Amino acid sequence: MKKRYCILVFFILLTATACQETTETTSPTPQNTEREDMLTVMQAHLDAVAQRDLTTLKNTLAPDGTMQLILPQTEIIYGVDGFMDYHREWFKDSTWTFETKILNSEVSDNLGMAITEIIYREPERDGVPYFNRMIVSYDLRKMKDNWYVIKDHASSVEKSTDR
Repeated sequence: MKKRYCILVFFILLTATACQETTETTSPTPQNTEREDMLTVMQAHLDAVAQRDLTTLKNTLAPDGTMQLILPQTEIIYGVDGFMDYHREWFKDSTWTFETKILNSEVSDNLGMAITEIIYREPERDGVPYFNRMIVSYDLRKMKDNWYVIKDHASSVEKSTDR
């Protein structure tokens, strides 16, 4: 009888424990932390372009010089120096605006990518307002515990000149 009583108590306790709600908080997974870190750098990169901030922009680029800039109807611009030269020249024009939105991203231990929508506007081009809605993909690499942009590949979806 004592053995049956112990078994019955054990099952009651087991059932009661299984039915209790847990209020434990889970810590972020390493994958989520990597994604957050990568997206922080990606947003800093996009903001640096929108604000014409060459210093911050360069800080988002790989310290080993790895970079590819791929633009429509343009040969590939290789390296951080080429990327910065292109942006230095572009930033001289202070009339354009650059709206960005990160649409999606993927990340692994040391490689990540982000797909963005960018709307580039000029108040006047050839006498009329100009816009270019683009989808831009970025590749990032983690080096020495930091994320860096290593590729920028832009594709025009719709331009005001298409009409």
